[in-house]
Amino acid sequence: MKNQLIATLVAGLLMFIWQFLTWGILNLHEKEFTYTPNQDAILAALSSNLTEDGSYYMPNLPPGSSHEEHEAAMKDMMGKPWAIIKYQKAADYNMGMNMFRGISVDILAAFLLIWLLSQLRQNSFKTSLIASLVVGSIGYLSITYTNGIWFDANTLVHLLDTLVMWGLVGSWLGWWLNRP
Repeated sequence: MKNQLIATLVAGLLMFIWQFLTWGILNLHEKEFTYTPNQDAILAALSSNLTEDGSYYMPNLPPGSSHEEHEAAMKDMMGKPWAIIKYQKAADYNMGMNMFRGISVDILAAFLLIWLLSQLRQNSFKTSLIASLVVGSIGYLSITYTNGIWFDANTLVHLLDTLVMWGLVGSWLGWWLNRP
């Protein structure tokens, strides 16, 4: 039990540190948040036209639109601009709480991976590493990459994140859980 607790905490910490490095110090995701000198005008237009926090896909149809209306709108939108907007009426950067939530989720993900590894008949360094990479790849492929397909986003940095982070975790668990 003590071994699994240490394994979970260290694996969660490794995930958190990699995320801190890639999003912060290394700034590998900077191209996901492009700057525009028109930001004040755009924010003013959004503030005067959006009343609720949320994610908006534009152009879009109102809820309850018929299948035929969607088909016609898709044809009409071809070749025209579109946008996804994540709008918040007021910025509230609670860095402490966000970091706490982030590391908590990383520890939970590590715990779930360790549980999965403990269900295997035989575990080895190689099995832990490959299983960790497989778990990370499933998340990347089914969420990040799929969203990238639909919303025309480059996900290569996220693939790098997946391989490095889950590779580190798998290497740690492969070594720690299989010590003599």
